[in-house]
Amino acid sequence: MPEYFHSVKLTPERCKGCVNCTKRCPTEAIRIREGKAKITEHRCIDCGECIRRCTNHAKTAVTDSLDDLGNFQYNIALPAPTLYAQFSSDISIDVILGGLLTLGFDEVYEVAQGAEIVSAATREYLKKADVKKPAISSACPAVVRLIQVKFPELIDHLIPIEAPVEVAARLVRASRSAALQIPPEKIGVWFLTPCPAKMTAVKQPLGADKSNISGAIAISQIYGELLKAISTVPRDSRHRRATAEGVGWALSGGETRAVAAVNAMVVDEIHNVSEILEQVALGKLNKVDYIECLACSGGCIGGPLAVENRFVAEHRMKQRLEKIRAEDDRRGAVSQAGNPDPEVLTYDRRAIVPRPIMRLDEDIFKAMHKVEIMEQTLKKLPGLDCGSCGSPNCRALAEDIVQGTAAETDCLFKLRERVRDLAQEMVDLAKKLPPPLEKDDDDK
Repeated sequence: MPEYFHSVKLTPERCKGCVNCTKRCPTEAIRIREGKAKITEHRCIDCGECIRRCTNHAKTAVTDSLDDLGNFQYNIALPAPTLYAQFSSDISIDVILGGLLTLGFDEVYEVAQGAEIVSAATREYLKKADVKKPAISSACPAVVRLIQVKFPELIDHLIPIEAPVEVAARLVRASRSAALQIPPEKIGVWFLTPCPAKMTAVKQPLGADKSNISGAIAISQIYGELLKAISTVPRDSRHRRATAEGVGWALSGGETRAVAAVNAMVVDEIHNVSEILEQVALGKLNKVDYIECLACSGGCIGGPLAVENRFVAEHRMKQRLEKIRAEDDRRGAVSQAGNPDPEVLTYDRRAIVPRPIMRLDEDIFKAMHKVEIMEQTLKKLPGLDCGSCGSPNCRALAEDIVQGTAAETDCLFKLRERVRDLAQEMVDLAKKLPPPLEKDDDDK
């Protein structure tokens, strides 16, 4: 089995063995064993849902830090548009970007600029006659991995265009390397992320051999220092280059508006996405042209590594977008999409290999036999999907039993039946006498 990098990590000493995470994981990657949660690596898609749901903070995301900037000669920050919504709309994007420069970055290049380029490329892609409908956005890495592990038959529906952050990183690294005469490998390009899946995409990219990004730093990690830094930035600073088209990608539906998709659907929150992808797999949405899928509720604005309440952040972002549009109208600013080289944008969907979440056996005949046993076992279980056994539902427990990682008596109801049967057996045994003490009725 291949090795996987995961940003989402478990801190065992904090885990209380509750079943919140097992019930909410969209790929059933978590089990409770010996009183602690355990993450099955080949199932995990780093969506961060368990981070959001764990009341004991036993799930965390491992990301890079500002200390890592010292490993490079020149450092560039790639702020996600979500970063802007963590601050009051009275604080301009220019000031926020200026604050990043005071934290040690040499330059700032907005991911929203990459979003503008991807928007233009997607508009052109959707015009093609051979596009497999519905075309599914590939911007959210958690969704791409969800398709990889749960709906591999939909890989061909993914739009073969790099995510905005990858495009931004590629372009800015190349341009600065040429302008400053610095080797590309000595330039650090850092994504300020609201999502653990982005960190995983950096370390283990899909559709490419290597990411253009040096690392990812959680927005929640730098928020405090950035909040202090922006107080020293002049209010007349000018750093913003992106327009509302790119900045709006932070919100659910922003991508669809930017690509001008008409016959489109917008779906956010990972469980809703999973349900819609199931409908696509069943062939029920073939007449839809385009689907924007986002793992987090409300879009990237609701990422588990963001700081602000999702609804507050969404309100702030909408206010910002109104200001940006008004300001850009005054300045005559336009999207910087241009006509980028197609080679910069496309990735190879063939590199996204299926990663089935149910692997019963490498031998097909043994696997089929295990499926039969699993179905038989499932019929014996109560079907309540209570999760008390440590597996997310009865079918998952049946699979675990077949795989030898669980027992039928892990189910409380089956355990009670077993205890009841044992108790009755003990009662029956207690009534029996040894043969020498047994007497016929005539001897009484």
